[in-house]
Amino acid sequence: MVDRVSGRRLVGRGGRAVLLAAGLFLAGCVTTGGGLRSVALLDGALIAAAPAGYCLAPGAGRRSGDGAVVLMGRCSAASTAEPAVLTLSVGPAGSAGAMTAGGAGLAAYFTSAEGRAALSREGRAGDVVVLEAVGSGEAFLLHVRDRAVGDYWRAVTGIRGRLVTVSASRPDGEALAEGKGRALVEAAVAALRRANAG
Repeated sequence: MVDRVSGRRLVGRGGRAVLLAAGLFLAGCVTTGGGLRSVALLDGALIAAAPAGYCLAPGAGRRSGDGAVVLMGRCSAASTAEPAVLTLSVGPAGSAGAMTAGGAGLAAYFTSAEGRAALSREGRAGDVVVLEAVGSGEAFLLHVRDRAVGDYWRAVTGIRGRLVTVSASRPDGEALAEGKGRALVEAAVAALRRANAG
């Protein structure tokens, strides 16, 4: 996605290959060594926080300029949390301006060829179908089917002036259980908002 205010790409395709490779650290969707529940990113500009049952995967994240990407998985194999990989992407300072388009504007963007290409792992609009696009509080939610990675849910919101996206998917490309994907990204956004309040 390109922030129409700054003209900067907010969701880059190149980072997705890195994320998939980093996902190998999440054996069976469980973080190795237990992981952390929260960590400061970008010199304290934003706190990454995992929802209940999930932890940040040690070593499975990266910083790129004024943005960052972090992976999360279940904290332990014994967890009753849904087997899923959560990807948190944080855009540069000021990138939350993209949210001013509102729900209708965001839905129009993400269902356009340009928006579907931005969502696509391979950068091809034809690979992506937006199954659902809906507002939820201060977040915008997308249920997406990408030919390369399968079904996933993504939440887009603004926190501390930065565009933040959280996606939830199964590592095997299968769809998350009915209602679980949406609930998971909503829980992740709530955890982020609590961690960054004040």
